[in-house]
Amino acid sequence: MDERAERAPIGILEAAPDGTVTAVNETAGALLDIDRSAAGQSIEALFPESVDNTVPGAFEGAVSEQLRVEEYYPALESWFEATIVPGGETVTVYLEDITGQKRDEQSRRALESDLNRLTIINGLISDILAELVGASSREEIARTVSTRLGETDIYEFAWIGERELGGEDIVVRAAAGSTGRTLDQIEESLDGEKTPPEQRVVETGEPTIIQPLGEDASVPENVRRAAFADGLQSLLAIPLTYGSSVHGVVGIYAADRDAFSERERASFETLGEMAGFAVNAARNRNLLLSDSIVELTIELRDTEAPLCDAAAGKEATLNVDGVVPQGEDPLLCYLVVEDSSPEAVADALDDHDRVVSTRVIGDHGETGSIEVGLNEETPLGHLASHGVTIADAEFASGRGRVVTELSPEEDVRRIATALTRRYDAEVVAKRERDRSIRTAQAFRDDLSERLTGRQESALRTAFFADYFESPRGSTAEEVGEALDITGPTLLHHLRAGQRKLLSEFFESTSDRRS
Repeated sequence: MDERAERAPIGILEAAPDGTVTAVNETAGALLDIDRSAAGQSIEALFPESVDNTVPGAFEGAVSEQLRVEEYYPALESWFEATIVPGGETVTVYLEDITGQKRDEQSRRALESDLNRLTIINGLISDILAELVGASSREEIARTVSTRLGETDIYEFAWIGERELGGEDIVVRAAAGSTGRTLDQIEESLDGEKTPPEQRVVETGEPTIIQPLGEDASVPENVRRAAFADGLQSLLAIPLTYGSSVHGVVGIYAADRDAFSERERASFETLGEMAGFAVNAARNRNLLLSDSIVELTIELRDTEAPLCDAAAGKEATLNVDGVVPQGEDPLLCYLVVEDSSPEAVADALDDHDRVVSTRVIGDHGETGSIEVGLNEETPLGHLASHGVTIADAEFASGRGRVVTELSPEEDVRRIATALTRRYDAEVVAKRERDRSIRTAQAFRDDLSERLTGRQESALRTAFFADYFESPRGSTAEEVGEALDITGPTLLHHLRAGQRKLLSEFFESTSDRRS
C-alpha cells in the first residue's frame, strides 16, 4: 500500500481475490477496531458481522465488478459504506463511516412520521370537538368520543368510563373498536381489589401513558393477559375534566409498543378538557331545561372555611349576593356585609390561604359589599367546580347555610357525600320542586313595570341608534340630543336601566330573599 493510501481519510483494505488481507491503512484499522498487523488473515475474520455480511460474501466467488453497499454493524454500532473494487491480483475495499448521516436520516424520518401522525390526530381531535359542540347529552358525548377514536386505523379501541350514579365506582358508558377480551376484563377489574389505570386517572385527575402494557405491574394481571391475547401493547388514559372536577375517563388502546408520545398526550389533554367542558355544559343544560329541580340545603360548621371564620371573627353576617364560576380560575363571590365594616371583613379574609383575592366594592360603615375570589379548596369553590348552582348562602356566628340547585338527573348523593367528607357540613334538607315557567312576554312585562319611562326611552333609543355596537354608531351626546337631554343625564338613565335589566335577568339573591 503506497503512502497516500496509508494516510487517506477513508478506510482502505487490500486483499487477494481469495479474501486474504494484505494491507490495512490507519483509518480502516480505527473504523473496524482491528490491529493493522492482522494482515494475512481472511477478510471474513477481520470484518464484524452484519445482517447480510456483504463484504466477506463478495470474496466467496470471483470479484469481477465493482460493488457498493451500505450496512449496519451492531458490534460497532456504526454504519459503513463499503466499495469493493477489483484490480487484477488485488481487490481494494474502501470504507467510509456514514453513521452520522444515517442517524440524521432516521431522525428526520422519525420526525416526519411523528408530524404526520400528529396531523392525523389533531385533525381527528378537531372533528371530535366540532361534534361535541352539538352534543346534547352525556350519552351522546361518550358515544361521539369513543366512536371517533375507536374506529380509526391508528388505535384498536377506545372506551369512556364515568362514575356510577350514587357511588364512587366507574362504569363503562360507551366503547368502540376491536374491544376483544380486554374490555371485558377491564369491566371485571373495576370492581376488583386491583383497579385498572383508567380508574386511578379518575381519582387523581392526571393523564397516564402505559407502554408496554404486558410489563407494567400496576395493570391488573387479567387485563394484561387479555391485552396480550388481543395484541394490545399501549394505553393512554385521559381524564374528562372541568376545573377540579373529573367527570370520567377515556381509555385508548393501540397495538404498537410505543404508540403514544408526550406530544400526543398533550393533544389529548385538550380533548379531555373540552369533553369535560361539554359534559359540564350538558349538566347545566339539563338543569335549565328540566321541569323540576332538586334543592339541597347544606349547613356548614367548618370553622376553617374562610367565610365561616370571617363571619365569626368580625361578628358579621355575610349574604352571598351572587357567584361567578370561572372554570379553573377562582370562584368570584359577591358578599353583602351586615353588622361589620366591609374593610375589616376583607382584611380578615385576606389572611386565609384559600382566599385568592378580596376587593371592597361599597363601604357604608357597618354595611357594604365586597368581592372575594375563593379557590376550589373551599366549600363554595368545591360545589361550583362540580357544576352545582349556588342559589343562596348566608354566613353568621361561625356557621353557614347554603342552598344549591341541581338537575334531577344529577348524582346528588355523590356530590353531597364528597362535600361532607371534606368539610364539616351536613345536608339538612332536600326537596324536589317544580320549576316555574316564565314566558318571554312575562319577562318583558315585568321589566317594563320596573323601568321608568325615561329609562326605557333611553335604552330603546340607544339600542336603535347603535350606541351599544362596537364601534358605536352614535355617541352619548348624539343620543342625548335626540332625547333633548345632556350626555351625562343619558348615561345616568342608561346605567339605572341596565342595572334593572340585569337584575331581572340574573334573579339576584337579594330579590329572592325579599
